[in-house]
Order: sequence, then structure tokens, then C-alpha cells
Amino acid sequence: MSVGAPLDRENYGPAARPLPFERGTDGPRVVLVGIDGTRTSLRASSYAAGLARRQGAGLIVVFVSAPAPYTAMMPGLVAESVQQTHDELAAELREECRRAAEELGLPVTFLCRRGDAYAELCAAADETRADLVVVGSSEQAGHRLVGSVATRLVRTGRWPVVVVP
Repeated sequence: MSVGAPLDRENYGPAARPLPFERGTDGPRVVLVGIDGTRTSLRASSYAAGLARRQGAGLIVVFVSAPAPYTAMMPGLVAESVQQTHDELAAELREECRRAAEELGLPVTFLCRRGDAYAELCAAADETRADLVVVGSSEQAGHRLVGSVATRLVRTGRWPVVVVP
């Protein structure tokens, strides 16, 4: 074909279109997203849900309740109210995930963990064989110096990590 010659339309018809992809041959099959109820984590969950829906992947939502270091020193009644607050937040997030899953027609698994967010997200990603981990960026100023969960996950390098601002 010379420069400026008309295109051969036979090669660009319906028969030349790419075939639809098969599940598992492109993109992630399991998308894991960490949420904690903050604005950035909710944006991350929206991003992960959209990605999972477009890719035909499963979505795993992990809520990690990180106890404060001083919880062990609290009197029983105060510690119990802190636990109740965490349980209520987990219940609200679980219900929100259920509603969104029904609305989007997306298979969603909600996991509730307790402990260090980084360690629990790593464990959940390994257990579920996540192909992609999505987290929100930290809004706390101190994390710019010390490092956030997102930074630690990226540095670990075991999975592709998307950090949503």
C-alpha cells in the first residue's frame, strides 16, 4: 500500500473486529479494596467496584478495625463502648456493600478484621489471592513523614496497588 492510497475496507469490516475477551485472560479476577469509612476509602471502594464490574471480577471489601494502643488501659465500660462503635461502623459498611452489590449486580465479599490495617490487608490479599489491591490515600499529615498503609503496601510489591486520592 502506498502513502495516500485508499484503505482496503474489506480488512476493517465486522470480521476484523477483535474477539471478545475470555474471563481470566486480561485484567484482574479478584479485586481487594480496604475501607475504613473515610472519604478516600469510600472513593477507593467506588473505583474498585467500577473496575471489578468492567472486568467481570469478584470484589472483596476488607474493613479493618484498628484498636487504639490505649484501649487495653481503658476501663471496661469505655472499652466496651469503643468496641460497640467499631461494630456499628462495620455493620453500616457491610449494609452499604450489600446494597451496592445488588445495584451493580456484582459479587462482593465483605471481610471484617481487627488489628493492624497493613498486616490484615496483606493477609486478606494473600488468602483471597487478590490480583489487585485498591486503597485510599491517607488524609493524616503525620503519614507523610512516617508512611501510610498505602505506602507500605506499594513498597511490599506483592500485588499491583492502586492508591485513590
